[in-house]
Amino acid sequence: MGYDGLRTASRSSPHPPTDVYPTTDSLGDGVEDVGSERRDRIAAFVREAVDSSGADGVVVPMSGGVDSTLTAMLATEALGSSRVFGLLLPCNLSDDSANHDAQVIAEALGVEYREIHLRPLLDRFEDLVGPAVEPEDRRRAIGNVLARLRMTSAYYVANATNRLVLGTTNRTEWLLGYFTKHGDGGADLRPLAELYKTQLYALAYRMGVPRRIIEKPPTAGLWSGQTDEADLGASYETVDAVLDRYGERGERPA
Repeated sequence: MGYDGLRTASRSSPHPPTDVYPTTDSLGDGVEDVGSERRDRIAAFVREAVDSSGADGVVVPMSGGVDSTLTAMLATEALGSSRVFGLLLPCNLSDDSANHDAQVIAEALGVEYREIHLRPLLDRFEDLVGPAVEPEDRRRAIGNVLARLRMTSAYYVANATNRLVLGTTNRTEWLLGYFTKHGDGGADLRPLAELYKTQLYALAYRMGVPRRIIEKPPTAGLWSGQTDEADLGASYETVDAVLDRYGERGERPA
């Protein structure tokens, strides 16, 4: 396809390394640059990558947020609903509303999905490992464990059904390193990783993502009350503008 993107391989995946995301020569003028051509290119990337790997389809971890919703929608466009498997992985009581949104999207897309509650697994992990060490920041440590349990669950299903795991990491998160290593950062393909978070919002509106999903505060759902922008200390609009202007375009501060 001519993409010169990142490459990745997982030891737990039966499939060979493949491009993680399609690159782009120019980001244009921010969110206005997201159009049907780029959307079609991402869908084509997913389709060709899956077909060339010999996989039967993809597994999409679905949280009810805008990133995973777009990933599932693009995957369905690329492959058809029969080749997309949605995986809902709630853990906290605060996940109920988001989990409902994920179910609504999966059913609207017509994709098969399963729900696995991770709380018993996380509690058992804490019982076994917790007494060995007292972390300085227990909440963050356990949150990262949860992200890795999600990844492990996604790869278990993918291996059992001969599928690839689609990650939901976007370009903002990727450039900042704002993901859990071997957790949500672990995937065979990352179709959103050429788009900034603010560009995803524009694409979500164009693709008809429900407004309640677009407008909810973005969160990884690692603990109650956690939000991306509180972690980052700035809004995505501010972060994306800085990354685009001084990172991608190479401008220097005045």
